[in-house]
Amino acid sequence: MPDLILTNGDIYTGDPARPRVQALAARGEVLVATGSNEEITRLKNAKTRVIDLQGQFAMPGFNDAHVHLVSAGFAKLTVNLEGSKSLAEMQERIRARLSNFKSGEWIIGRGWDHTLWPEKRFPTRADLDSVSRDYPMFFSRVDGHVAVVNSRALEIANITRATPDPQGGKFMHDPATGEPNGMLEEDSAMGRVVRLIPPFSADQRRRAIELALAEASSFGVTSIQDNSEENPYRLYEEFRDGRSRAGKSAPNAPALVDLPIYRSLHDEGKLPLRITEWLPFNAPLAALEEYRRTYGTTDPWIKTGTLKEFLDGSLGSRTAAMLAPYSDEASTSGILRVDPDQLKQMAIARDAAGFQIAFHAIGDRANRLALDTFAAIREANGARDRRDRVEHAQIIALDDIPRFAALGVIASMQPCHLLDDERWAESRIGNERVKGGYAWNSLEKSGAHLAFGTDYPVESINPLRGLYACATRELPGGGPTGGWQPQEKLPIETCIREYTSGAAYAEFEEKRKGKMVPGMFADIVVFPTDITRLAPRDLINAKVSMTITGGRIVYDASQKTVAPSH
Repeated sequence: MPDLILTNGDIYTGDPARPRVQALAARGEVLVATGSNEEITRLKNAKTRVIDLQGQFAMPGFNDAHVHLVSAGFAKLTVNLEGSKSLAEMQERIRARLSNFKSGEWIIGRGWDHTLWPEKRFPTRADLDSVSRDYPMFFSRVDGHVAVVNSRALEIANITRATPDPQGGKFMHDPATGEPNGMLEEDSAMGRVVRLIPPFSADQRRRAIELALAEASSFGVTSIQDNSEENPYRLYEEFRDGRSRAGKSAPNAPALVDLPIYRSLHDEGKLPLRITEWLPFNAPLAALEEYRRTYGTTDPWIKTGTLKEFLDGSLGSRTAAMLAPYSDEASTSGILRVDPDQLKQMAIARDAAGFQIAFHAIGDRANRLALDTFAAIREANGARDRRDRVEHAQIIALDDIPRFAALGVIASMQPCHLLDDERWAESRIGNERVKGGYAWNSLEKSGAHLAFGTDYPVESINPLRGLYACATRELPGGGPTGGWQPQEKLPIETCIREYTSGAAYAEFEEKRKGKMVPGMFADIVVFPTDITRLAPRDLINAKVSMTITGGRIVYDASQKTVAPSH
């Protein structure tokens, strides 16, 4: 007998064989029946909880295929610079927080976007020094690929005009004086400062995770594919140091930070969604195999997933690796963060050990390198069901689009990026290259598998922003008329599919997630009205009524909070 029944609903199953039903029943975490009110209500007994949806719209819970959960949580504990409309506003937000810190303490934050400012230039250390030089400061751009620091931070990190650029990164300099101007490009440069910032305590890290999880649940997200264990430098150093201390050639892998927190929350009944945690591609293979043995790959709530590596940066900061110079900055073609030959050798070894691989690739050069590497893997190790992924696949040379399907590579994309990027993407790369930009319809038609997500906290975790962008290709306030590069729009039902069953396929979970049919997880989101029939402006502003994960309510808008678990 079912534990939970939903009746009187407009239930969108995601199953072409039976796309709409009135009611469903779940026992434990699994759906056991769908059908009419009459068919389902006859299954109940005295202990069954029955929820009358009163005509509301229900659908499979969203599966966000690309998030950085801990970064999103940390952003809630630091200075939030998202949406700053000018450099002056950024400075004022920092100034307003100074009293919260003791002299000498690090002040950190994220989210500034210079493309929103009238001056449209990167901030510098001088801009931060005018706020204060008493505190070392570090503020990353919204995309996380560049950051600005003040003079105090540069002094602590010993970054001077004579400091050479690290591999795959850059310390920017004042063209007049030759002194570092405070801008750091990519992880290898930012890492020189980040390593000196005291880490959050265990309690702060858990609190950050709880805040981010609660926000995800409030938007109907029931699964995430998370890239939080993403510091290969820390992992490599711990692994190397452990080997040295132990005097062994194959020590135990260093402890992961976030997976134990997720497990603790789950054991306490406080985990509101399912998590597939990615591992850093650059960690030693022995460490990766130890993680896989320790955390497994079959738990329906918490498991390890793909190995993630960054090939380039972002388009907004002009660090995405392009095949030709930027149209609005001919002096650069972006930054390729890896050595191609070394990448292929490492990828072949990790594939041979049975790992799925995902490459962050924004620019057309980075996407080509990703595809070339996957082709090298197949040639070296033979054919199998790999489901390797390109994360973002943002700007693709037109000749490379068919290669995704031919190689069985998943395009893991975030349509919500278009809501900002369409303002300036064409000026960055010109009207010809942009035809291969954000090309989800071309990829879909070519036979490639798509998986949609948000890149939270680079963007809001609200999936409706992505659905709106996917179906309209318009700015949040509307326009351009008919959409930007409208040939790449997709029907709303297809957009939903890539955010549910498409994302599930990308993590080998299509038999348990993404549709509402018997035998699959009772992971459900409820809206007041049918989002497939809403006008675009109403779609982007729609609110979730209820989120159900594993047959239990984890968010109820009427209670204004995440419901207690049991």
